[in-house]
Amino acid sequence: MPERRPSCPGGKHVVSGKVLLAAASSIFVAVLAVQSLDAFGITAFGFLSWRPLLYVYLVWAMVLGAAQVMIRGEAGERAAFILPAVLFTVAMVVFPTIFGLYIAFTDWNLSAVEGRHFNGLDNLRTLLSDVYFWNALLNMVYYVLAVLIQYAIAFGLALLLNAEIKARKFFRVAFLLPLMLSPVAVSWMIGKSLMEYRFGPAATLARHLGWDNPAFFSTPWLARVSIMAMDAWVSIPFIMILLLAGLQALPSEIKEAARVDGATGWQSFKEITFPLMLPVSITAVTLRIIFELKLADIVINVTAGGPGGATDTVSSFIFREYRDRSNVGYGTMLAEFYLVIIIVFVALILKMMSRWMQKSN
Repeated sequence: MPERRPSCPGGKHVVSGKVLLAAASSIFVAVLAVQSLDAFGITAFGFLSWRPLLYVYLVWAMVLGAAQVMIRGEAGERAAFILPAVLFTVAMVVFPTIFGLYIAFTDWNLSAVEGRHFNGLDNLRTLLSDVYFWNALLNMVYYVLAVLIQYAIAFGLALLLNAEIKARKFFRVAFLLPLMLSPVAVSWMIGKSLMEYRFGPAATLARHLGWDNPAFFSTPWLARVSIMAMDAWVSIPFIMILLLAGLQALPSEIKEAARVDGATGWQSFKEITFPLMLPVSITAVTLRIIFELKLADIVINVTAGGPGGATDTVSSFIFREYRDRSNVGYGTMLAEFYLVIIIVFVALILKMMSRWMQKSN
């Protein structure tokens, strides 16, 4: 029988691995420190860009994988399969977030001659007193609450498509069509064409029904409802398909037993279908809320946040801060602050949903 390789490496390999890892880590930390001190203006020497740090990071990542095998043996080989994903996440998610946090505390306007410089808490003070940002954040409350209406409509459609109706396959494909379209395309097809107040078909129909000035985006509440309607038209199929999959996975024996016991359709839905669908419903609503918090495409293309910021979202407001004002420092502060709000908000939702499910069970 072939000899089995020992799971633990020899002492010589362990020492070599530790020395190699320590040397690579020291070089990586040194390059990071030099570039960070130069970026903060503490020292006058550094690299022209962060690219050398990327090269050192790649070398350090390869040394880390090799050192894990040398130090830990088979356990290190197993860890080496996970390391690429972890290191990629650090490079593409963690580092940009930390670097963005640094940018958030700088005065960096692309149209300014002096370039980027550290300005402390000035951006945060500006944010706290920015009425336009808080108005956009308030609008997000309305948009998120609209997800509940989207969920109710999607649940009704899912129940309909799960029933034995004629042309069920056709309706399933038809209801999924909006999900296949880009929000930008929807913005132009519906917001800029169908709902155009002079020649749009929707405006023409509204005039025939007695509405003298069918301007869907002229008043704050009407414009906000119009944006919600377009967003719902695109998003409801996403919730519907998740709920439909959940309905099809429900055991048919339970429904048949309820029918034999004389339960009405509403009683069967209230006591059986809805409780069993809670996990799928919570997943669908949570995902939809996360997507809703990033709403920007439709608003940017149709109203640009108007009238008077009534339809503005935080994402569209940040976009205009970058594009129109070239204010990278303040725009990044807005993005970082909004990221913290999203993390806290989603964590609270998940905690509340978990408690609700425990009580339901």
